[in-house]
Amino acid sequence: MKFSLFYFSGDGSTTDHNKYRLLIEGAKFADRHGFAGVWIPERHFDAFGGLYPNPAVAGAAIAMLTEHIQIRSGSVVMPLQHPLRVAEEWAMVDNLSQGRVSLSFAPGWHPHDFVLYPENYANKKDIMWRDIQVVQRLWQGEAIELTGGNGKLAQIRTFPRPLQTRLPIWITALSDDTFVEAGRIGAHILTSPLYQSVDEIFRKITLYRRSRAQHGHDPQSGQVALMIHTFLGSDIQVVKAQVKSPFKNYLKTHFDLVVKSAGDLRFSIDPHTLTPQDLDDLLEFSFETYFNGKVLMGTPDHCQTLISYFQQAGVNEIAALIDFGIEFDDVMASLNLLKDMNRDSHQTRSLQASCS
Repeated sequence: MKFSLFYFSGDGSTTDHNKYRLLIEGAKFADRHGFAGVWIPERHFDAFGGLYPNPAVAGAAIAMLTEHIQIRSGSVVMPLQHPLRVAEEWAMVDNLSQGRVSLSFAPGWHPHDFVLYPENYANKKDIMWRDIQVVQRLWQGEAIELTGGNGKLAQIRTFPRPLQTRLPIWITALSDDTFVEAGRIGAHILTSPLYQSVDEIFRKITLYRRSRAQHGHDPQSGQVALMIHTFLGSDIQVVKAQVKSPFKNYLKTHFDLVVKSAGDLRFSIDPHTLTPQDLDDLLEFSFETYFNGKVLMGTPDHCQTLISYFQQAGVNEIAALIDFGIEFDDVMASLNLLKDMNRDSHQTRSLQASCS
């Protein structure tokens, strides 16, 4: 199992001069200690996650401070972007990083984000698949035909040329269809356990690898990364106390996760009809649901059991989401424990390779 760091929830409303401290220090830590990559999201128009409106800009900063880790979008929301800009911006990062760029793509979901391209909202998934192909063509040096300001068609190529001849592509996936289509185009997978069980993940990965094989791609070379909230400590009860308030706040912001956790209650939930006490009770229930099997929160030994389940389901990489409200020093202490798990996993992989 590989390990990477995932950023998603940074508060964009703060006026703190060191608001990107965790992003920068976490990336440098991951680079020093053999992590696979750092994932940077694209988030718009909300304080929650508002630190990351442009992953290419953040990626360029990380490129100048690291030497080894992949710099990954998590994800580029393709229907909100022009393929020319995606190819240009990330080719710059590929050069600045000496060829370490890897991009995950997503269709987007929040209607407010689509003020940038409101006409794309209805067909956002189709547009994502179409424009991924355009980005790939541009990345490989092909020209595409577009209409210029004078109304005439022009052949357009993007510069600078990237160092990697082929762009490593991931797809942010949850549905069966997306897993299958990602397999068809030979992309890797980025997914999460928050909305699905381990059994569902196993089933979808099986569909994905079968689709890769059916379309001429090596089924086992496709990588599946699992974005999962992560915080480690030496005592599980201390960890639980540390994460409870910030993770409940996270769930409150993502109320769809609260509804998902209460799915077995067989009723719909309208947050606007809940009293403060009802809401807190529901958040408490949701926290307990996710803490017991949907997140990597606890001691390394406790979390290793869940990691083993994910590995058996076909997951290749843990993308540890670390910026969900925990204090900086506590997150860095957690990363020291995650570093040891990454080292042990690397040694296991090396031993298996030498014996094969």
